[in-house]
Amino acid sequence: MLDVRFVRENQEAVAEAMKNRNASWDGERFAELDEARRAAIAEEESLQAERNIASKQIGAMMAAGQKAEAEAAKEQVRTINEQIAAAGAKRAKADDELRMMLLATPNMPADTTPVGKDENDNPEVRRWGTPRDLQAEGITMKPHWDLGPELGIIDFERAVKLAASRFILLGGAGARLERALINFMADTHTGRGYKEWWCPAMANAETLTGTGQLPKFEEDLFRTREGLYLIPTAEVQLTNIHSGEVLDASQLPLKYCAFTPCFREEAGSAGRDTRGLIRVHQFDKVEMVKYAKPEESYDDLESMVADAENILQLLGLPYRVISLCTGDIGFSAAKTYDLEVWLPSYNGYKEISSCSNCTDFQARRANIKYRDPENFKGTRYAHTLNGSGLAVGRTMAAVLENYQQADGSVKVPEVLVPYMGGMEVIKPE
Repeated sequence: MLDVRFVRENQEAVAEAMKNRNASWDGERFAELDEARRAAIAEEESLQAERNIASKQIGAMMAAGQKAEAEAAKEQVRTINEQIAAAGAKRAKADDELRMMLLATPNMPADTTPVGKDENDNPEVRRWGTPRDLQAEGITMKPHWDLGPELGIIDFERAVKLAASRFILLGGAGARLERALINFMADTHTGRGYKEWWCPAMANAETLTGTGQLPKFEEDLFRTREGLYLIPTAEVQLTNIHSGEVLDASQLPLKYCAFTPCFREEAGSAGRDTRGLIRVHQFDKVEMVKYAKPEESYDDLESMVADAENILQLLGLPYRVISLCTGDIGFSAAKTYDLEVWLPSYNGYKEISSCSNCTDFQARRANIKYRDPENFKGTRYAHTLNGSGLAVGRTMAAVLENYQQADGSVKVPEVLVPYMGGMEVIKPE
């Protein structure tokens, strides 16, 4: 959430940033609410001062035996108390409306976030690896949604029978590959200094508000009858582990990771990536989260991107890194890099990881602060970062397509062979 004081003092910059983000922003309404709030506070304070004077006078009158005058003064205090309550109600109403307005307002883009309208304006930062020329190798390319069923490791039809469309059922080597990818990713990240957590797959509304999914994006969430929500990403839980806490500067950066199933309604995505493992309602993901000092958070973002890239490099999967423009970054992010893996079925690159610096936006919502007595008094909001490390289903799709062989089998990437119990090739079951 944006700081109300920052918005008040930088209204033109906020308006321009929201315009660049294609986000609605009513600056006039903000100014009205802010003025109403400050006027109510001033009225409260003035009335409280008036009440204090009257209360002192009552004591003096009682001491002097002026009972009639004291009773009149007491009546005046009762009237003032009613006026204070009315002013307090006006302040509370303005506070609530301001808070709801700011809860629905996205983060300010970083100065280094490129300005653009949509994904077509995202500049490429770098590439790694060279995609195979399957045709030159005499291989007729098969998309993973054909490869999986032919190998007997993915069953889309039975998944629909068991649940609905956009759910998947993995069997045999497919189930083993999913588990292998999860364990490989988690082991690799913990080897690079991340503390692993095992998180609840459900979260309450306060937790989802902390990371920015609520109140604005409730339609994208699955909700239970008890009022809990199935998490759309482990970012929700990992970021809120320290909600309402004050961390010590010596602890930062904190580096966390977790595997969780993720659940998304995918509202508004009808007709997009309807085949295969790319856009489904339930998927597995290994997530990375950092809590950082503000002056170090952008360096921490670069190292987080490197951690995600490391997974792709170890798997030997070609990819590119792009910097998301203002019109394409997520609600809570100030700066985001996407990693896009090469998928032969798309004859192009497809997002497999998104790494973002959310600055103090989430920390302000979740009340996550840190103290650094050697450098400043009191406490300040920490910066939070998150990144996919990686989306497991999309990684499986990339492995199947990029490692397919002419006989219809799939070679297992070398780093996954130990996790696959020594299996080097996935053959039809």
